[in-house]
Amino acid sequence: MKIDHPAATERRVDERAAVDAATFAAEIAPRSAPMILRGQVAHWASVAAAAGGDAAIAQYLAGLDQGGRPLEVLIAAPEHRGRFFYRGDALEGFNFHRQQVPLGALLGELLKLAPLPAGECHTLYANAATAPEHLPGWSAANALDLPLGDATPRLWIGNATQTATHFDESSNLACVVAGQRRFTLFPPEQVGNLYVGPLDRTLAGPPASMVDPLAPDLTRYPRYADALDHALVADLGPGDALFMPAIWWHHVQSFGTLNVLCNYWWTIDAGASPFQALIHALLAVRDRPAAERAGWRAWFDHYVFDDDGGAASAHLPLAAQGVLGPSSPERNERIRLYLLKMLGR
Repeated sequence: MKIDHPAATERRVDERAAVDAATFAAEIAPRSAPMILRGQVAHWASVAAAAGGDAAIAQYLAGLDQGGRPLEVLIAAPEHRGRFFYRGDALEGFNFHRQQVPLGALLGELLKLAPLPAGECHTLYANAATAPEHLPGWSAANALDLPLGDATPRLWIGNATQTATHFDESSNLACVVAGQRRFTLFPPEQVGNLYVGPLDRTLAGPPASMVDPLAPDLTRYPRYADALDHALVADLGPGDALFMPAIWWHHVQSFGTLNVLCNYWWTIDAGASPFQALIHALLAVRDRPAAERAGWRAWFDHYVFDDDGGAASAHLPLAAQGVLGPSSPERNERIRLYLLKMLGR
């Protein structure tokens, strides 16, 4: 299907055919840029069911429910054209509300809304529903034979929606089951051109860009034009997967009257959050005098951002390196205890 998009220049995400576990580990997971894997999950039973249309995929999902917990569903009025976002220029709230809904009720409502014109249809979206809790039969019927550690499959079920441009701290594999998806992606270094919204009052977890990619206001957000010069676009259909490295920004459009996506987040070391470190730095560093901030920048460059992480402590005996020592579970635990001790003062 043809999908209209307002980007000034449309550069496509690289793509290749489905890969095996060894190839994924060696060639995909280490990438610093996204990659489409065409047909990666085309063998899934859910993808086969989706080929039969809305009623067929709804029946298939209902059969996997097995008494799972209700899903958190985001609900927005028709005038918002599927865009979940803040309400008003003062960002005093959100243009949607959340409701706990059993899977069967959500599927029934989506089928009921399907014949309505887009402008008359409420937007419903169950986001990041963990399969073991909400669709207990999912994993056994739709296994992913790729080395993603203990990543949990999460289901995203709804009608035509827009997910605001946001980032994930972890690497992400997004697998389309039903409907079409368009991802518009921006490299991490475009953060300054995306006009990020509040860090501590977000739509659904991570901070999001204030710009609507489908109708960008370049008078209000002029640097977004520079971000568009670096944008990559990925159009996916049922059976396709998209690998996204950690911290890549992405806006997601979901097309169709009942669309389903399953994603997996995983990280090399989930022991600490760089985003939490950033928030702490706002408190501890940002408001200090310019000369002090310049000094602390040198510290961060030396101890954190130097590509040769061991150089900062190479002059010390290994036993005396403490929190500067090589990464290990023991070193990480030592850092956590040291932080707790300092924060408890």
